[in-house]
Amino acid sequence: MDSIVNTLIIFLLFANFIVVFILLKRKQPEQNNTEQILKDQVNSLRNSFSESFGSMSKEIAKDMTGALTKVDEKVGVFNQQVNELNKSQDNFSKILSGVKTFGTLGEMGLGSLLGDLLPSSQYIANAKMKPDETSETVEFAIKLQDVLLPIDSHWPIEKYKAIEEAYRSNDKEAQAEARKELASAFKLKAKAVNSKYISPPISTDFAIIYVPTESLFSELSSYRDPKTKELLLHELIVKYKVTLAGPNNLSALLQSYLLGFQTLKVQKHATQIYTDLKIITTRFEKHFSNIVELRKKLEQAITNVDNFGRDARSIMNSLGSIKDPHDDDDPDPPSAPMAAALSKRATNN
Repeated sequence: MDSIVNTLIIFLLFANFIVVFILLKRKQPEQNNTEQILKDQVNSLRNSFSESFGSMSKEIAKDMTGALTKVDEKVGVFNQQVNELNKSQDNFSKILSGVKTFGTLGEMGLGSLLGDLLPSSQYIANAKMKPDETSETVEFAIKLQDVLLPIDSHWPIEKYKAIEEAYRSNDKEAQAEARKELASAFKLKAKAVNSKYISPPISTDFAIIYVPTESLFSELSSYRDPKTKELLLHELIVKYKVTLAGPNNLSALLQSYLLGFQTLKVQKHATQIYTDLKIITTRFEKHFSNIVELRKKLEQAITNVDNFGRDARSIMNSLGSIKDPHDDDDPDPPSAPMAAALSKRATNN
């Protein structure tokens, strides 16, 4: 609006300059008449400018008033929408605060996320990890080779809301107390998950607690114990064997677990193959040892056969040296049967 006024002023001054220039160019016989005419023109321009400026000011004021009125109306409508949104948020918080563990929005969000990340055959909903001890069921169990990885969600919205209210009010003591209460809630949840769902060899020796929102996960991952200065995430892993996971890092965490267990399976098979090869090598060594021993026994048997043949030939020679009874003047009948038996045995051999 100021630029329009300035443009109008410049235009009027330029017009005034043109008029003065035209008047100076005119050659009037009398100087007094020229000055009078100039004064009249200047007064006329001044009056015209005053009237135009006054009219323009009224229009500008009118337009500004209308615009401000519209802005006030829009601001009023926006404030009303904000109030309605706050009421809706309060109602939503009340609804969430009354939801039980089974069927929570956190569980539904976890189920939807697992459905996007894994095939339906890769996980089980409402699985019993200790069927012989309790009827408690974990929300989801991921199949990792021969074991199950329990995953349960937790969303204590009232405790997280207390932290937000403390930050809005800039109350340091309330902030510290609210953060401590939130950490205590997840410690209790981790303890319950450890006692109810971790059951090797049916399950892994660790579990996951799913945190439904990134803001809540960020708050938990940055929390340290005021006394020990230990991170909450590290404390839960060491003390309860429970890992916290938000929506963004759950996918990477599951993929790393799946890849790790696949690698362990390959390593296990490689170890089994190596063991089998070692057993086969040992058996081959024993087999070759038996072959060597068999060869020695065969060589010994051949040596015995050769010795027996030499003995048989010696016997045959001895028998051959005995005279025929018909040619002998003094035969020895009793020895004839023995000689015949030895001869027959030598022949068979």
